[in-house]
Amino acid sequence: MDHHSGVRVTGVDACRGGWVAVSLEVPPAETGPAVTVAAGVSLAALLAPERDAAGTTVVGIDMPLGLLETGWREADRAARGLLGPRRSSVFAIPPRAVWAQTSYRAANQRCRDLTGQGFSIQAWGLRVKLLEANQYRQTCGHPLYEVHPELAFGALAGVPLAASKHTGAGRDERRRLLALAGLEIPAVTPAALIGDVLDAAAVAWSARRIASGQAVTVPAVPQHDRCGREIAIRF
Repeated sequence: MDHHSGVRVTGVDACRGGWVAVSLEVPPAETGPAVTVAAGVSLAALLAPERDAAGTTVVGIDMPLGLLETGWREADRAARGLLGPRRSSVFAIPPRAVWAQTSYRAANQRCRDLTGQGFSIQAWGLRVKLLEANQYRQTCGHPLYEVHPELAFGALAGVPLAASKHTGAGRDERRRLLALAGLEIPAVTPAALIGDVLDAAAVAWSARRIASGQAVTVPAVPQHDRCGREIAIRF
């Protein structure tokens, strides 16, 4: 599918103040995809072109999609098992009722009631954007898939990356891997957004694999939420 016209794939990552997206317009010629970067305060505004696109559109997002009523998501457990030194980048995501709470203290107690254990405050920090992404998934009208960029970078490198994306060496390695895959990050990308843009580009690389039927699904047999939607991570 990479070399057919009308194919657009987008990778989205959360950033300070909103979201950042990397889109690939895949041309019919052997010139490689055109890479564009955009930012927005909401998914609805940022991804308006995807809702209106006439061609094939696949969007990946680095945010948990799909919540269980009880228990833990198998996707998170399985992804952590694949990531070695980067396993801490995948948070265990508790059941739906936990996210209805308005404070971490109340949410952690609700989590203990439902699962027998608490969850991390880092995962709680996803709450606003997690709820936005899951609401958007219900109404957006285009395919939206959960992707984890560290799984994508591990696939690009052949092994999980040793260096964190928060280090200069880690960012350089991620930029190099994306360039080898034909995704050149624009030089004008603001320094404050570079880590988020690199992640969004890795998600876009995964979205291209989803569109072409080459992506890996974790777990191989997904769980489903109460509405029948898949709970799985792709890369």
